[in-house]
Amino acid sequence: MKDTRFDIPNIIDNSSSKSPVMIQTSDDVTNGQDKCPKCGATDISLDVSSGKLRCNFCRYEFVSQSVMGLESDISKLDGVSITTGASSILDSSSDMVTLKCSSCGSEVVIDTASSMQARCHWCRNTLSINEQIPNGSVPDFVLPFSITKEEAQRVIEGFVSRRKFFAHPKFVEEFTTDNIMGVYFPYMLVDLNTHARLIGQGEKMVRRYTRGIGDSEEVYYDAEQYYVERSFDMAITDLSIESNSDRINNKSVQKTNNIINTIMPFDTENCVRYNANYLKGYTSERRDLNVEQLKNIVDMQTKDIIRFRANETLKEYDRGVCWNKEDVLIKGQQWKAAYLPVWLYSYQEINEKKKILHYVAVNARTKEVMGSIPVHMPKLIGISLGVEIFGILLALFIDSKYNFLFLFLGVFYFLFIFLRYRNIYARHHYEVETKSCLSSLEKVDTFVTKKTGLSNPRIEGENSTSVHEVGILDKMLSSISEENIVSKVVDDKK
Repeated sequence: MKDTRFDIPNIIDNSSSKSPVMIQTSDDVTNGQDKCPKCGATDISLDVSSGKLRCNFCRYEFVSQSVMGLESDISKLDGVSITTGASSILDSSSDMVTLKCSSCGSEVVIDTASSMQARCHWCRNTLSINEQIPNGSVPDFVLPFSITKEEAQRVIEGFVSRRKFFAHPKFVEEFTTDNIMGVYFPYMLVDLNTHARLIGQGEKMVRRYTRGIGDSEEVYYDAEQYYVERSFDMAITDLSIESNSDRINNKSVQKTNNIINTIMPFDTENCVRYNANYLKGYTSERRDLNVEQLKNIVDMQTKDIIRFRANETLKEYDRGVCWNKEDVLIKGQQWKAAYLPVWLYSYQEINEKKKILHYVAVNARTKEVMGSIPVHMPKLIGISLGVEIFGILLALFIDSKYNFLFLFLGVFYFLFIFLRYRNIYARHHYEVETKSCLSSLEKVDTFVTKKTGLSNPRIEGENSTSVHEVGILDKMLSSISEENIVSKVVDDKK
């Protein structure tokens, strides 16, 4: 049987056949910030405890205005809708811009490649670059910080303290949470109205038995095979995709970017309209990827979400399902740009062979934490060798058909500790954590045949719990890298 675990599904995007609808989210925003609605002051900051903006002059608290024009019923999406914040970035725009202070009229020059806001050095009024930077670089939404720096410090200290035994001595010596940063990272939030049709085979176990005598006994299975078909509509809400080319590369060997991806999901339903005042006291990164560059990964993740939601209708197939055909029709999609908050600790490990930037990240809404800790390899290898010797002794003195496993006890111990400290395979499980709604389900389950004497406990080619992330993401990152190289060459020539 064909191995379909990593086949790219057939995705038909009917929504792209229509001209995109642009949703204006910044028509009435002249400087990207709100003045105090009570006294008109511009000295405004975020109150983390309430999630509201607070006027530092009159102490009045208020929330940012809501974004109008978005479709809230995802099942009604038809075609492509793109907000102002998610629209394409203008390559011709310069990073260096001049901002005119609306308060005193002074002009301030800032580098938008490294800063998303600044203060007037004369009157201290907050300056915003809502209209001056490349179109699309300012998001539509921002999810305010709700975790204080002190809370984040305690979470990070707790995470690191549980991993200090095998941590590199230099890291332990230099570790401090005083320098953690609150960072707003750019994301695309994508709503999708889809229809899926999946066709394949499923198997139900009839009985499990053994054949042979004594230690030579082997386990066999009898099963019933069915033709399985599932057809349904699926509304996906706020599929969150990193929109910075450097941050989306979770396979970087110089940076542990996957750590930031792992602390998702965010409660994006609580996003508010972008306002520069929410950024005061925090840093931010700019979006540098457009809708076209992220389309492939959105298609891939959409397919995985659909595949995993279909599993809810397949519980009777205890030997699994092998999908031979998976068709996904995208009827409508809505793209939005947002800033999502993260508390970030970073540490650069430098030695003769490598240079790695380790992150410990805290979701600034949920306190979800994940990190990468530099490992003291001589200590880990030494103790693992001791465990291996102990395992060999156990294998010699314990009489069991599984005693060969003791020969790998040191290897298992090494891998367990290393992965616990580095978390190199940790990731956001978007396929089960993204909000989605299944409707209009149609099921076909037709008995085909009975199989006997099977040696595999699962159906051959089982793929209902597999994701397509690896191959497609590699291809997408390669494409982005090539585009960035070409862009840099053009800039150099200019």
